[in-house]
Amino acid sequence: MRARARLVVATAAATLLIGCVSGPAQSEPDPGPDGSGRGGDKADERVLVFSRTAGFRHDSIPDGVAAVRDLGAAHGFTVDATEDARAFTPKNLARYDAVVWLSTTGDVLNSAQQTAFERYVRAGGGYVGIHAAADTEYDWPFYGGLVGAHFQSHPAIQPAKTKVEDHAHPATAHLGAGWDRTDEWYNYRSNPRARARVLASLDESSYSGGTMGGDHPIAWCQSSVGGAGRSFYTGGGHTKQSYADPAFRTHLLGGIQYATGAAQADCRPEQGYTPLFDGTAASLTRWKQAGPGSFALKDDGTLTSVGGMGLLWYADHSFASYSLKLDWKMTGTDNDDNSGVFVGFPPSDDPWSAVNNGYEIQIDATDAPEKTTGSVYGFKSADLAARDRALNPPGRWNTYELRVEGERLRIWLNGVQINDYTNTDPARSLRDGHIGIQNHGGDDQVAFRDIRVKELATGRGGPAPDTAPGAGGAGAR
Repeated sequence: MRARARLVVATAAATLLIGCVSGPAQSEPDPGPDGSGRGGDKADERVLVFSRTAGFRHDSIPDGVAAVRDLGAAHGFTVDATEDARAFTPKNLARYDAVVWLSTTGDVLNSAQQTAFERYVRAGGGYVGIHAAADTEYDWPFYGGLVGAHFQSHPAIQPAKTKVEDHAHPATAHLGAGWDRTDEWYNYRSNPRARARVLASLDESSYSGGTMGGDHPIAWCQSSVGGAGRSFYTGGGHTKQSYADPAFRTHLLGGIQYATGAAQADCRPEQGYTPLFDGTAASLTRWKQAGPGSFALKDDGTLTSVGGMGLLWYADHSFASYSLKLDWKMTGTDNDDNSGVFVGFPPSDDPWSAVNNGYEIQIDATDAPEKTTGSVYGFKSADLAARDRALNPPGRWNTYELRVEGERLRIWLNGVQINDYTNTDPARSLRDGHIGIQNHGGDDQVAFRDIRVKELATGRGGPAPDTAPGAGGAGAR
């Protein structure tokens, strides 16, 4: 459940759930005697599916609602559904961790309802947009920024190849490097890449009718939308068959879990990174193994530690001022695996050289504070409260960003800054050094993938820019 300030409300009567979506809702949701709609703090995640249409209506909407209900039943969140815009009141929205806009079209909320939803998102509410959610509310700038991009046009339904750009987000972590599927593929009026983390993009050479010039995002996410809210959008979901497809259902589940706060991810915009390890054997030719053990390259493009204690380090060249990003996951059965990422060490075939001359950013669930996940091992603990809020549990992927500028090292976990350390040891220096990942021992199993770096020419950095509102325009289906 997301860590946002919730509106605590009292109860006096049972709540009438918002009804079926096969047609427009016929009555206003009962707010209860105090206007709250629900008593007390919520005990579990609750999601509202909203599918009102004022333009083209997709016949797949009932299939989409049924799919979200199935996902909720299987994964522990409650699902209500409505086409009644009167559900958008402050007290009613406070019941929900996220609102799914399922192929909505046109202008579906009045100004008071828009204000209520905007305040809900700014306070930490989640948004999930599916397919024609991008064909909605063109003249509401806040919504344009929330959805990320508005619909422009589409060709006929046809197969296409999708490139998966983020393998750590729960909406795409189950997918390989590519995802081939059939759908109605939208072109958008703007490219969301500068303000959102693109999770997947279309290969326009694999189908006809793409008009976005070769950079064609089709699924993306945003964090801190308008304040504390989270946003996920997928362009898929036009066809009824989409909602019976296990891969697409898992895609939706991950987006919903991100929006509610049940899963964490780095959804800041990401541009300008160069892959050092991209899941292929060819990308490992510039790496060297120091010491015992190794890493096994799996068919899914992950490296999993084997034995140790050793270090796989990037030997092609060292780095000075840079941002290093990588995805990692504890994979052992005891949920107490140990590994780390090393920075700022000289080239050596001895893994202890990195320990003695560089810095380790730790991956370990159970050690002392200065030696556990997010710490600069032995030197500075992470901000444990921030770390714990941002951390996904063993078995799920996490993303580190390590930003080195001069002797300063900052650490982000799933988009949240959790550590800020400045070296003062004259025997060590972060100003120039190599990077590596540790294989700690035979009982410690940690997987890595998508290791990438961006060199910072100015030596200055900062958090990714906030999202910007989208452009307005007229509707189309």
